[in-house]
Amino acid sequence: MKNKLLGKTGLEVSEISLGTWAFGNNVYGGVEEKDAINTIHEGIDLGVNLFDTAPQYGTPNQDGVAEIVLGKALKKKRKNVHISTKFGRNPSIDNGSSQFYKSRIINSVEESLKRLQTDYIDVLFFHSPFSPDEINDDVWEGVEQVKSQGKVRFVGHSISMLPQTENMSQQWVKENKIDIVQVVLSLMNRESEELIEKLQEKKIGVFARECLANGFLSGTITKNTEFVGGTLNARYTAKELISRIDQVNEFRYLIRDDINNMPQAALRWVLDQKGVSTVLSGAKNGSELKEAIFASDANSFTKEELALAKRLLKKNFEAA
Repeated sequence: MKNKLLGKTGLEVSEISLGTWAFGNNVYGGVEEKDAINTIHEGIDLGVNLFDTAPQYGTPNQDGVAEIVLGKALKKKRKNVHISTKFGRNPSIDNGSSQFYKSRIINSVEESLKRLQTDYIDVLFFHSPFSPDEINDDVWEGVEQVKSQGKVRFVGHSISMLPQTENMSQQWVKENKIDIVQVVLSLMNRESEELIEKLQEKKIGVFARECLANGFLSGTITKNTEFVGGTLNARYTAKELISRIDQVNEFRYLIRDDINNMPQAALRWVLDQKGVSTVLSGAKNGSELKEAIFASDANSFTKEELALAKRLLKKNFEAA
């Protein structure tokens, strides 16, 4: 496992990190707590030193289930790892509506620290505000408070609704309010590429998420797959499913001697994108995580291979 510097923070983070959404609810099918803890421990043994979570990764009856699991798993290993979590969205508060104001960030940090069984958070993200209108001006007073108290080391923006919020992120960078961004980036979704390039002028760290396109690049989804109602991919029609599988198949030329399958190829592609600090794996078990880590050891793709991937995606967009 290789490490990279996380922007200008000085933190060295593993190229493959572990996202814990699946450990908090059934959005990806659910994971038993003991299995989640084992996966986290296996990740550490394999070189993973960054774990991403959030209060939102829970249920309407309990915020931060994934934070609780992570806290149990890292209780005796905290000094050797980095933890990122978020604030602003809780499943138990007003059906998950945004909470980006001073008192909420202060209370949210305290709640997360308790669940995580730690006294500091390495990175605290604004959790996917959908527009600048959701941000109360006094939230920055809260940011300064939790940082000055040593409860939060660095602050970031976990970006959703990119067209509506990327300018907000750029403004925060310009004003030195954030150090890191978390963006969706995969072979099948590259809308954040231009933003990543712009942010490199300020040496902003980048977490890349949804790098397997919500499972479509995992190799487990076929044209006959039927998604369980309530899971993330149940939104796709049969026609959309077929179209996405066809697109995945066009990227299979990226599989080669040191890359065994499509997930490894997809993760290697993201690692090869300039500015990316770490790739968040959504692995639900140790075997999936080990497969993801192979991508860090694989050789980078050539310029020609990367250029072909770009042309294939452009062709599919034009045909849609």
